[in-house]
Amino acid sequence: MGVDGAGGSNQTMKKTAIVFGATGVAGRALVKELERSGDWDVLAVSRRPPDYETRARHIAVDLSDESNCRDVLGGLDRVTHAFWTAYTERRTIAETREPNARMFRNAIVALESASPALQNIGLCHGTKYYGQYLGPFKTPAKETDPRISVPHYYYDQEDFIFELQKGKSWTWTSARPHVICGYAKGNPRNIVSVIGVYATVLRELGLPLTFPGKPGAYTTLYQATHAPLLSRAMIWMATTPSCGNLAFNITNGDYFRYQHLWPQIATYFGMESGGVEHVDLEDFMADKGPVWDRVVAKYGLRPYGFSTVADWRFANYVFSNDWDVMSDTTRCRNYGFLEFISSADAFTKEFDVLRREGIIPPQ
Repeated sequence: MGVDGAGGSNQTMKKTAIVFGATGVAGRALVKELERSGDWDVLAVSRRPPDYETRARHIAVDLSDESNCRDVLGGLDRVTHAFWTAYTERRTIAETREPNARMFRNAIVALESASPALQNIGLCHGTKYYGQYLGPFKTPAKETDPRISVPHYYYDQEDFIFELQKGKSWTWTSARPHVICGYAKGNPRNIVSVIGVYATVLRELGLPLTFPGKPGAYTTLYQATHAPLLSRAMIWMATTPSCGNLAFNITNGDYFRYQHLWPQIATYFGMESGGVEHVDLEDFMADKGPVWDRVVAKYGLRPYGFSTVADWRFANYVFSNDWDVMSDTTRCRNYGFLEFISSADAFTKEFDVLRREGIIPPQ
C-alpha cells in the first residue's frame, strides 16, 4: 500500500487527488468539491493545516525546497490526479516568475516520478496568460491566442509540463479563470474579502459605498469566476479524456459592468451607492485599522488583524482595469462543461460566506 493510503483492488480503488495550495481560495474550493463528490481520496498540500472542516489528509511541504519535495512527495505512489493551485506572492509580477516556476517544478518532478498511477496534472492559471494585466488586449481572449512577449511563470510552468509529458500516458489540463470569487482564511488577495471589508469600513464611517477604482473601470466590461464553479470545471477537465493536453477559459459565463453591479452590492450591505471616487486604497486604508478593530468588537467578529482580511494593493490592481476583460468560453462548452452562474449571484453567495465565517458583520 502506498503511503497516501489509497489501497484496494483496481476495481474498487478510488481516484486519489492531491491538491497543491489547499488553503488558498481555489484550493479550498477544490478540496471541498472533491470530497463532496464522494469519488476521491484527497491529499491537501499546504504549509499550514486546512482551517476548514475536511476529511483530506494534510501534507506539509516546503514547495520551494527541492529535497523536501522529494522526501515528502516521493512516497505518494497512488496519486491519480494532481491539481496545482499553489502560488507565492512577490512585490511585482515579474518577481513572481522564478519562485512559482521553481515550486511547480520541484513538486511535479517528485510526484510524477513516484506515482505510476498518475492520469492528469491540472494547472490553474488565468487571464494574465493573455496579457490582461498590462493593458488593453485582444478580446474576447481565446485559448488559441498566441502568448505575449512578456515572460510569465504561466509560460514557464507550461513549458516544463509540455516537456515532462512527452512520451507519457498521463495528460495535463489548464484552467484560465479571472478574478476568483471565493473565501480562504488568511488570504487577503481576494476580491470578495476586499469588497466586504471595504464596504464594512465605509458603513461604519457612515459613508456611501463609492467605487474606489478608475472611472473607466466602472464602465468597461469585466468578468469573474466563482471558486466552486472553477473547482468543478477543473475536476471535469482532469477526468474527461477529450480534454487532455488542452487549456480552457473558465468564467461565470457572463460579463458585467461595475456601474450596474455596484448598486446591487451596496444594497446587499444596506448602503447607498456613491458612484465613482477613485482613491489609492493602500493610502485610504492605512489608518483604518482602529475602525476595523471597533467593528470586530462591536459585532463579535473573528479577531483577525486588519492586514490579514484584505490586501489593498491587490484591491488597487483589480479595480484598475479601465479596458474590457473578456474571455471566450466556447471551448469548454463545446467539450461539455455547461455550468454557469450570474456574477451578481456569485458575489452574493460569497458575501454570505464571509458573514457565516464571522469575517464581516451580519446584515
